[in-house]
Amino acid sequence: MEKLQRGPAPYPEFVIEDAGAIDTDLGVLKTGKEADVFLLERATSTESALLAAKRFRDLQHRSFRRAAIYNEGRAVKRSRDARALNAGTAFGRRVEAGRWVAAEWNYLRMAFEAGAPVPYPVQWDGLEILMEFIADPQKPRAAAPRLHQVRPEPELAAYLWEQLVDAMRTLASLGFAHGDLSPCNVLVAGERLVVIDLPQLVDLAGNPRGIELLARDCHNIHTWFASHGLPESAPLADPDELLADLVGYAW
Repeated sequence: MEKLQRGPAPYPEFVIEDAGAIDTDLGVLKTGKEADVFLLERATSTESALLAAKRFRDLQHRSFRRAAIYNEGRAVKRSRDARALNAGTAFGRRVEAGRWVAAEWNYLRMAFEAGAPVPYPVQWDGLEILMEFIADPQKPRAAAPRLHQVRPEPELAAYLWEQLVDAMRTLASLGFAHGDLSPCNVLVAGERLVVIDLPQLVDLAGNPRGIELLARDCHNIHTWFASHGLPESAPLADPDELLADLVGYAW
């Protein structure tokens, strides 16, 4: 099991460093195939903060079938682990589960440090990743809505599109595509756009299907924006043009 790791310094103001802080679960924010996300309050006698706790399911209740396409091109350091992964043994499933959690943490850190609009990664401990809670500005204890839940005016749609294109460019400049980008894994907190769910990030050079998955990201996200008020005059308001632009940032 991976030892506790903390997010990059300097820590944001909402990160409580007091070892005596108490964590309290406040309910489920989202359920998924590989993990559930909970709202957590971390508090001391003088301060408190809300965090999102992403808890990956145990070995018996997880499914990583979809991971294969994204793991192409990712190196496995230990030959024993590689053999177990190929054989699909129980140990191999544990290795795969661990890789998925580690990928979420490492990619979150990488993206955040590069300036991408992702939640700040607070800490990683075993099967749990604590990260910044992206709240609805109108309801502080409620999660920000997902993109597919909002109906922006044209001006806001154009601004959100601009932010998302910049996020995709940042990832591309690091050599990655999100790989599973859709209106379901983009949050909208007022006028702030935040990209979530990063464990499947795709290495554009190492994964033979990297460009294909990047093109799928472009198509999926453009389809939603085109039907929700994005002006045709907006920069890169065409999936093929967007793909060509992102490839230029990658190489």
